[in-house]
This record gives sequence, C-alpha cells and structure tokens, in this order.
Amino acid sequence: MTKENKETDENLTINETMPHQINAPSFEGTGIEMQPPFVNEHGVVIGDSHYSSPNSPLENWTENTDPEIMAGDEWVHPTNDIGWNTAENRELLESKKKPKAYPFMHPTIDVSKGTD
Repeated sequence: MTKENKETDENLTINETMPHQINAPSFEGTGIEMQPPFVNEHGVVIGDSHYSSPNSPLENWTENTDPEIMAGDEWVHPTNDIGWNTAENRELLESKKKPKAYPFMHPTIDVSKGTD
C-alpha cells in the first residue's frame, strides 16, 4: 500500500458505513468493527475501494492466467465487500442491531404492565 493510498484509506468510513457505496449498510450497533484494507499474499490491496492494483491478476491477465488464483478468503475484505450490499447480508446486519425501543421502555419498570 503506498503512502498516498494509506492516507486515503484511513478515511473510507463515516459512522461505521461506506458513504462512497450508495447501498452500503451501516455496521453501527452490530458489534462488527470496520476493518482496514490489507495486502494479500499476492501483493494486492484488498478493501481500499480503488478496485485495481498493479499486482492484481486482473491487471495482468493473459490466456495462461488460471482464474482459480483469485479464489478464497484472501480476496474478500471482511467489511468492505460488495457482498454486504445484498438483501440477505443487510438483513443479517440489521438482526445484530439492538432494537431502538427507547420511547417505550424503562430500564427498571415494566411500562406495558396492565395494558393487555
């Protein structure tokens, strides 16, 4: 990761979300911490949102390149991945958030008592 990219990468998130991705979910309140970009064993930066790297097989593709080289967890960022934008994964994140029921809850008194 170059110094130029590192400075940019530190500011990828705002309030536990990726504002540069229009459908990116918020990780706030889920217990999942946003992770910084990392360099995989092939020297490719994963999770920097630049989507290209001089060492990437995609940037150096030939008819002899085996697509399997880009398979596996080392190519997937835990929090800056397009997969989080799917309905299923957004639902997973929402299920991890605590309910925002504060107007109807009291920390020590059952305010619903006698209402049914």
